[in-house]
Amino acid sequence: MSGATITKLIEEFNLLPLDDKEFAADIIRKQLIEAKRGAIVKRVKEAQTRLTKGMVKRGTVKDFYRDLR
Repeated sequence: MSGATITKLIEEFNLLPLDDKEFAADIIRKQLIEAKRGAIVKRVKEAQTRLTKGMVKRGTVKDFYRDLR
């Protein structure tokens, strides 16, 4: 989204009555939560795929430091 579009969105938002602002903010907040949830699911699936393919290691902190040496 371009800066001009965001600016226009904010300007239009500022023209809304208070009740409509609260309603819009609530919807946006919920959509943001869902987007974050979706991103987490994607990261988990990627991690599971990498683990299945043997692209990641499991171990303790001691194992990690031993591998660094």
